[in-house]
Amino acid sequence: MTLAAPSVFRPIADLIREHAVARPGAVAVLRDDQRLTYAEFDALMDRVAASLLRDGRVAGDVIALCAWPSPRYAALYLGALRAGVVVAPLAPSVTPNSFASMLKDSGASILYVDDAAEGLLRDGDVLRISLDDGPLGRPFDDWLLPEGSVPRPVDVQPEWPINIIYSSGTTGQPKGIVQSHGMRWSHVTRAVNYGYDAGSITLLATPLYSNTTLTTFFPTLVYGGTVALMGKFDAARYLALAESLHATHTMLVPVQYARIMALPDFAKHDLRSFRFKFCTSAPFNATLKRDVLTRWPGGLIEFYGMTEGGGSCILYAHENPDKLHTVGQPAIGHELRLIDEDGHELPPGSTGEVVGHSAGMMIGYHHQPEMTREAEWFDATGKRFIRTGDVGRFDDDGFLVLMDRRKDMIISGGFNIYPSDLEAALREHPAVADVAVVGVPSEAWGETPIAFVVASEATVESTTNLLAWVNARVGKTQRIARLDFVTDLPRNAIGKVLKKDLREVHIARNEMPR
Repeated sequence: MTLAAPSVFRPIADLIREHAVARPGAVAVLRDDQRLTYAEFDALMDRVAASLLRDGRVAGDVIALCAWPSPRYAALYLGALRAGVVVAPLAPSVTPNSFASMLKDSGASILYVDDAAEGLLRDGDVLRISLDDGPLGRPFDDWLLPEGSVPRPVDVQPEWPINIIYSSGTTGQPKGIVQSHGMRWSHVTRAVNYGYDAGSITLLATPLYSNTTLTTFFPTLVYGGTVALMGKFDAARYLALAESLHATHTMLVPVQYARIMALPDFAKHDLRSFRFKFCTSAPFNATLKRDVLTRWPGGLIEFYGMTEGGGSCILYAHENPDKLHTVGQPAIGHELRLIDEDGHELPPGSTGEVVGHSAGMMIGYHHQPEMTREAEWFDATGKRFIRTGDVGRFDDDGFLVLMDRRKDMIISGGFNIYPSDLEAALREHPAVADVAVVGVPSEAWGETPIAFVVASEATVESTTNLLAWVNARVGKTQRIARLDFVTDLPRNAIGKVLKKDLREVHIARNEMPR
């Protein structure tokens, strides 16, 4: 039976303690042969909180983590929250320079690492604690207070910062997005509709430094379920784990769904335990959604929103099979509007940049007030909205249809060209397995679109023929100037295509289409 979310804000760490008292032997978090029961998880959270307070950390201080997902990582994260300490989870997939920049920006006083951080660390970094007791820092067990240690109570408030999530950097330099306890609480209360309970088993194959993962990770624990963590994603191993664990929930990004659905033995796996599958973070094309709905049991829910918060849309795909080309309708309590390039609100039926307001909005970008102001839009009454940078329109039923990122929109000869339209056209050809279209400088048009295509193994086509095929199917102003086959598209850890990297590939050729 699904539990009801408390109507009044409660710190997430407090609710985990209630499960530890009520069901101490139930498994809270596991990865392979590592697992912590709720009693063990809660006790380790206490020891972490007490150790941080012993070291003089106070509410609002920041610690950083760079490690593989594990039960110990999860307990450290939530133990810090119990002490009122802010967590900055950092990606191990970045460059050493980016890592150093994020660590400095966070202001973290302690950095917790395992071998995932090898090659990123520099002499003079802050105090390092090794989660795997390896050589990169002081052993975690030595730093930790002994078993039975209990922290003094900290009265966590909803407006306090809970974590700093560094953006993926798909459109520019990563920024530290400061979220509040209240913002996370809004995710928890929304999740009451998603079938979580003490019997839930959520399989997570995305990293714990990603907001994508955390929107499912926290609700699972709040409602007393089990979180099963994976390391590096592998589609075949994911299916085997899902079947053996009898997973009920999962969060995957579109590229992971695509790889799973492409497995020849997909149908041989028993996935009837699934209640809901979630997706967010990158465009999820309608054909792939339909395939998931057809062959994978359980509901499919797509979230559209930003780590910065603001307004979110939710698509209950299993209830709206005729709306798979959309990202759904605004979530309850969320308000979305459309504005033009000058910041003026647009009337119904228009196409414009999406801005949103809700209870779940970032405090701001860490140490970057000017960027925070650029991300905000205020209506005539002074109500604060967060700008998404996405261009879209609402259909007659109030479902949001996304066109593209505002920064990715191509202006060619004075015409607006949406790369997603061209990508959708190319995906209709059997020779195209994946595609990204970007705008590059043009002498004649200012900008012009070029396409990077991952070829399908099933069909062979020349670049010349494929370019002619797609250009015959799009408008004259939309025609693609160049098409290249590539082995894969550059993506970040949660599946977003790094279009800025593709532009750099083109610029490196010193070529300018006419």
